[in-house]
Amino acid sequence: MIRSIARMKAIMIKEIRQLSRDRITFGMVVMIPLIQLLLFGFAINTDVRDIPVAVVDQSQSAAGRVITESVRVTQVVEITHRFATAQQAEQAIQQGEVRAALILPKDLTQRMVQGDVLGQWIVDGSDTMISSAIMSLQNMPLTDFDFEIKPSTHKTFEVALFYNPSQRSAVNIVPGLLGVILTMTMILFTSAAIVRERERGNLELLITTPIHSFELMVAKIIPYIFVGLIQVAIILGLGHFIFGVPINGALSQILLGTLLFIAASLTLGLVISTVASTQLQAMQMTVFILLPSILLSGFMFPYEGMPIVAQWIAEALPATHFMRLIRGIVLRGADLIDLWRDTAWLAAFTVLGLLVASKRFKKSLD
Repeated sequence: MIRSIARMKAIMIKEIRQLSRDRITFGMVVMIPLIQLLLFGFAINTDVRDIPVAVVDQSQSAAGRVITESVRVTQVVEITHRFATAQQAEQAIQQGEVRAALILPKDLTQRMVQGDVLGQWIVDGSDTMISSAIMSLQNMPLTDFDFEIKPSTHKTFEVALFYNPSQRSAVNIVPGLLGVILTMTMILFTSAAIVRERERGNLELLITTPIHSFELMVAKIIPYIFVGLIQVAIILGLGHFIFGVPINGALSQILLGTLLFIAASLTLGLVISTVASTQLQAMQMTVFILLPSILLSGFMFPYEGMPIVAQWIAEALPATHFMRLIRGIVLRGADLIDLWRDTAWLAAFTVLGLLVASKRFKKSLD
């Protein structure tokens, strides 16, 4: 019995020493629960605030300015744009510049005296949390006026929900799920690519071949691009036929946007693969990326409800840009030119990731 305890003690000491020397694994032991705590404690917020909206004040009156200010001080929305026509506001919603627009008609003052509906919110209904927050402003009280306002027998504002008038959660979830699944599989596939060659003893063979580091990185990701496209067809196809998710954008735009994200995710996995020493470390680092990608990308919780620091972190993740891209194309019928900021970011991330991965692989040969 004593000898058995001694043998187990020796193995335990050996495992502790080995863990302490494995800096990446030891770091993950500390960082994964720490990041989860910070993400859920500070970054995740279902109480949506500061939604970017536009105002179209066709009345150009003092009443219109007071109503606009009354809406702003609720802190539910942040007025970031002003347009002359409702058509301009609708285009801004389609391009993702704003999430909603308040339309105030020319006869606003007369409506206030008669007790009619004062205006209309047009809302990007593809995000149910955003649309619910805007709908909470339908019956907001208005008191800061020098003349008596006849009580309205209707709501203060009408609300028109674009792209998802029935507020079905599947319409918002299915395109976002595409980003989550591609993030998980694409990064996981390539994060162990270089490490696997090293563990199998194939790295020496690659060193002796005339292939350049950049060529190797590109060749590593191309087969997985086809895997990603198969997943896209499955998710969008089943989402459309089973859950009735509309596909309002052109299939060519969906294909090009998805290819950009697949390439960005694969190159991120390659960078991880050049950093990790073992496949276990590669998987741990992948989890380290997956958690913020899922929680901060806007898939589960609105981007607008996050603190500014969390938004900065989210902007560095490919999944955040793809969420905007795929929802904009699939649900709002936008194209890559409309969403050029996210398109350019994914393209730049892919090129930079390939350069970093090829450079790090080259250094490992010295």
